[in-house]
Order: sequence, then C-alpha cells, then structure tokens
Amino acid sequence: MGGVAQAGLRAIRCDICERGCLLGPGRSGACGLYEARDGQVVEIVADRYLAVGPLSIETMPLLHHNPGAKYLQISTTGCNFDCPGCISTVIARQTPRHGKALTRLTPELVVEKAIAANCLGVAFLMNDPLASLPTFLRVAALAKARGLEVGCSTNCYFTAQSLERLLPLLDFINIGLKGFSEAAYHACGGSAGLGPVWRNLRALVAAGVHVELSVIYARDKEPELVALARAVAAISPRIPLQLMRFIPFEGAAANQEPAVRQAEAFCARLRDELAHVYLFNTPGTRFLDTVCPACGHVALRREFYGPMGAKLLGEPPARPLEPRCPACGAGLDIVGQRAAGAHQEEDFQGGYPFTRALEMVEAMVIAMGSREQSDVVRAWERLLAPGGLKRLHQCAQEPRQYIDAVRWFGAAVDLREGAEALAAYLEAKLDDMAQALAGLERRPTVYYAMAKPLFYLSGGRLENRLVELAGGVSLNKLLPPGGRPGRSLSVDRLNELGPEVIFISAFLSNTVEDFLAECRELGVEARAVRQGRVYAHPAPGWDFGSPRWVLGLMHIARTLHPELVSLDVMAQAQAFYRRFYGLDFSPGQVNRSFAKPAGNWRWPADGERIAPAATEAPQR
Repeated sequence: MGGVAQAGLRAIRCDICERGCLLGPGRSGACGLYEARDGQVVEIVADRYLAVGPLSIETMPLLHHNPGAKYLQISTTGCNFDCPGCISTVIARQTPRHGKALTRLTPELVVEKAIAANCLGVAFLMNDPLASLPTFLRVAALAKARGLEVGCSTNCYFTAQSLERLLPLLDFINIGLKGFSEAAYHACGGSAGLGPVWRNLRALVAAGVHVELSVIYARDKEPELVALARAVAAISPRIPLQLMRFIPFEGAAANQEPAVRQAEAFCARLRDELAHVYLFNTPGTRFLDTVCPACGHVALRREFYGPMGAKLLGEPPARPLEPRCPACGAGLDIVGQRAAGAHQEEDFQGGYPFTRALEMVEAMVIAMGSREQSDVVRAWERLLAPGGLKRLHQCAQEPRQYIDAVRWFGAAVDLREGAEALAAYLEAKLDDMAQALAGLERRPTVYYAMAKPLFYLSGGRLENRLVELAGGVSLNKLLPPGGRPGRSLSVDRLNELGPEVIFISAFLSNTVEDFLAECRELGVEARAVRQGRVYAHPAPGWDFGSPRWVLGLMHIARTLHPELVSLDVMAQAQAFYRRFYGLDFSPGQVNRSFAKPAGNWRWPADGERIAPAATEAPQR
C-alpha cells in the first residue's frame, strides 16, 4: 500500500484507516501493526492467524445472507481501535502478533482449508481486517478466483483508498458501529469522527455489497440509537440492524448494562424505524427471529448462541427459502438460500466464545498471582496447542477437573506455587462443602436459567454441577443437551419439571424482579415462582469462567441449606479477593469479564511495577 510523503520528516502517513498515523523509524502507529518500508506502508507481521475454522454465518453474526451457511472464519490479532469495554480485548490488545499461539498460513492454504471444509466462503471477524488488510486482500482475491464468497466484520474505518481495493472482493459485511456521535468514535481512537464510516456505508450499499449493521446498546444510549436508526433508514430502511445488549467487559461500568425487558422493549421500538432489528446477548429472546415487516409472520427462528452469536432453529424446509413472506408476499430481504444442513462449531470455536476461552485461562493466571501479561500469553500458547481447547472445555464443566487445569496451566507458565495455592484453596472448599452436607436427606429440585425463564443451561455445564455439590437436584440434567450454552424449553415443560428453586446465571443475567414478572406473564406456575424462590448471584463470574465459581458454590449451598451451611458468603468473597487479587470485594466494581476480577483491575503498563495480589497471595 502506498503512503503520502511528509516533507522533511522521513515518514509517511498510513492510508490503511482514517486515523492516518505517521509511520517512520521506530514509529508503527496507534495499532502497532504497520511500518514504513521503502516508502510504502507494510504489515509488520503478515499471514499469521489466531483462529481459523468453520462457523455458521449467524455466529459471525450475519442474519440475512445465506442463512445457516458455513464459512471459514479467519482471525488475526490487533485492532486500529481501542474501544472501552471491548469484548475482544484479549485478541485486539493482549495477544502479540509474533507469538507461538499464531499459525502462519499462506493465502493458498487458507483457501484450501475453506474448500476442504465445504465452506461457502471466507469471513474475517473477531478482530478487525484493518489490522491485517494486506493479508486479507491476498486471501480475498484468491478466494474470489476460486469461486468462494468473501466477507468480514469491521468498524469500517477504511480510507477511501483502502476500501477501493477491498470493495470489488466483498460479498457481505457486518459494520460494527460505535454509536452516532463524534464522541463515540473519539472514545475508540477514531480521530476523524463518524464521517468516514457513513461515507463507506453508502459506498458499500451503492456497490451492491450485502450490508448488516451492529451497534452496542448501553443503558444511556437510547436517544442516540433512535437517531442512528433514522439515519440508516435514510440510506435504506431494509438494512438489518443488530442491537448488541451491552455486556460490560474490561473497565466498562457495569451499570450501563440494560435490563433484558428494557432491551426487548427498545428493540420493538426501533422496528418502527427499520424493517429488521435484532437483539443479541439476550438468551431466550424472540427478537432474534426474522419476522415479515408487513404481517409479522415468523419466517426464520433463531436461538441465542453465545456472545454476539445466533443459531437457526428448526429443520431446513423441503423447498428453498423464498425471498418473500409465504403469508403475505412481502419481501423478507434475505439474500441467497438457507443451507441444507446445520453446522455445529467445535468447543469454544466459531465466533466470540473463543475469546471467552482465552479469558478463562487469563482468569486462572491472574488468580495464581501473576502480574505479567507474558505469563498469560504463554498460557494461551499451551491452550492453543493441539487438543488444548477441547481439554479446557472438558475441565471447565467439573470442579475437580478445573483444579487439574489450574495446575496444568501453572506448570506451563512456571507459576507452580501460585497455582498450587489456588488449587489447594479450591480443593479445601469442596471438601468443606462435602463435609457440611454429609448425610443430607433431602435435596431440593433446582432449575438453572440464563437471562429469561425459558432458556436453560445445558445439563453438563459447571453451573448444574455446582447445584449438585451444594446439595440440590439439577433438573437441567433431565432436559435435552445442546445449544451454546443452552436452549429454550416450553412453559408446559417448565411447569412439568416444577422446580422448587431457580437460579439465574451470573453471566448474561437478569434481575429477579423482571424474571419473576416474566414468569407470571408466561404462566409459569412452578413452586419456585409461587414462593419467590428465584435467586441471582451477588456478582458476575460466580458460577462459570473463573475461579470465582467457588463463591457461587457457597452462595448456592447457603441458599439451599441455610441450616447446614452458615458461612457468610460476602465475607468469604472479601477474603478470596484479598488473597488472590489484592483487592477489596465490591459488587459494584465487578463486570462480566471472566478474566478481570474487577473493572478497575488492569495489567501494568511496560516498565510499571505493581505488587503481586497481596502479602498472603501465592508468589512465584
């Protein structure tokens, strides 16, 4: 790629994205991924991938382009933006481009992988293609030459020059909008504001590329998003808009997460502005379904499928999906055909669940007492070795196996002492719980939901195992497995199960008040609802994804058997935080990150020294 010469500076201006960084000796720009070489802007490291594998297009996510079709996901590392609360921080900011966790693949090998897996095309997602634009251009050109489709998810901060090179190769695109204000883009590092994105959006629509938009929906952003929807409608009211219910990660404020009922009501409101508006990050919602904008007929049903993802429900129709509503004949704005079969991603693979796996390992390393990001990178390298993701997925579902994984990663990164201290603590708490509940004669029946009453967590997950260890009977184990992390059931089936107690997941959660209100609206008559025995955990991360699941175990046991388990759970949380994080426990400071124990926890900057977790914390 070419650059603009800067008189007397021996530097050139990067023309990859609209930040327009000056590149020169010792200066690689804000993203750190490009340098000036022989008067050209070049990638510092090319053709290196963190994730390569098949996924269904809804987990990209894209909903109106070849529904159910399989594409080859490619992801590198790095990003030209640095957004507050980014769900992909572990990829965008923490994984080095030169690390052993990345695999070098030529464009020919990438395309051959897509063809061998019977993929319809190649899709760049999770981090931004602007971080690896020359690499992506080479893959895209070869893929098109071999008859494959090409798409990506991007913040769309292309310069006019870089988009001009990519535009002829694109079939579909998901643009992740940062909002509808100059301030929203400046907060992410977009020094040129939102103008370039809307210029590029118009160019993509004019060129016939299938465009879908996604935007984070935080609690205080409703007026801004109404204005955004109206601006999109002025370009085309048929462009699908995906609302990503805000999940607070990294340093993001937890109080900006909208309640589930609030999010669904807002999604319905925006459907007055645009024909197709969807709600993500909300397990059990029906606002993932494609409905005819004219008559309301449900043309395609979908289920929550992990953060930022969805999955088609039902068997493919005997005849190809028609682009028009079968009830009234109105256009559905679906491009292409529904796939004949359904692709099932492997453990932690396909879209953003991969980032959660990285976070889970980071959580272990932090609790071992590490304050060096290099330790996390080495642990990720072990995770991404052959069989590593599968092993983690298995270990994450059973407390004793989780403890084995702590020791495994501790040995991999030379944190054996810290890993042993954490593992011994977890083992001791499991033993204490078993002793307290020894001889228990009656175990109450427990149903574990995520966000909405009818979305249950699959029976094999850790949350249900915690119920059993805490002296309950997991009703989820009587339900069909599947989904990611679960699936929906009917009101009749939930009433038939008749749980005595209901717990709400600590990850994509809900308020007890809203949950009970929806139960009553749906006609859920279980004893747990009648008696108000529905419970949420005191803080995120207490039942899956981090060593803090041990606090969730205590909370469940204290709730089910207060006569036998008399411990002060909040005092236990304070002791755990002081010992393993060197922090005071404050529920208001904890967000949805598996890895980071609090929103104000951070890795030290280069050269900065931060003491290990606490004086009694495990040391290397």
